[in-house]
Amino acid sequence: MGRRAMAVLAAVAVGLIGVVSVLFYANGADARAVADQRPRTAYIASQLVPSGTSAADAVARGLMAPTQIAARGVPAGALTRVDAANGKLLALTDIAAGEIVVASRFGTAPLGQKAIQVPDGNVAVSVSLADPARVGAFVTPGSHIVIYDTFATPAGVKETRVLLDDVLVIAVGSNSLTPVSAGGAPAPAQASGSSLLVTVALLPDRAPKLVHGIQTGTLYAALRGTNTQAKLGQIVTDTSLFN
Repeated sequence: MGRRAMAVLAAVAVGLIGVVSVLFYANGADARAVADQRPRTAYIASQLVPSGTSAADAVARGLMAPTQIAARGVPAGALTRVDAANGKLLALTDIAAGEIVVASRFGTAPLGQKAIQVPDGNVAVSVSLADPARVGAFVTPGSHIVIYDTFATPAGVKETRVLLDDVLVIAVGSNSLTPVSAGGAPAPAQASGSSLLVTVALLPDRAPKLVHGIQTGTLYAALRGTNTQAKLGQIVTDTSLFN
């Protein structure tokens, strides 16, 4: 066989190798494309998952659910199952609705409790009240109260006035309208007989009255009944007490 024939055969062999290589690459690319599109199960938050919520509770309450997602869209470490091994782990921080949940978002202890829920357009102010000044243990989150302020006038006469006539209580101690705890139950309140923080929601233009009363007087709360109307102009003094 001459040199020319040998060269032709070599060229044909190289061409065949090239064709085979292209076919293998194309088949591999097709396989990778199919694998990228193949659906995988991952959990997505359908609602806000508050910090401190266990994975099992989040699933049971419909806060997150398993969803089929194309494999290429599933992030590394995505939460793909909730079972006895990880169901008791707690959300370390709030998980936003629509987020693909990553397993590392859950752990043994949350990084911090979620702030109390303050109604839109309001501010939260806390005041320390003893048991009698907060109607014993009957003032609870969701109660509406009247707040009285007792203070001394420049003449040394004590006066008591209605400071705020209708105030929403959003927290008492560590119990709030939106409690967050490891077991889903509110933390126990402070022991009876001691002062306890009562947190209320107020419109911004009313909050300074309470802050000033905290700084200058002695505050007392009364639990409001249905349709109760407290008189903001009512004043009781040392001299008018028995009139």
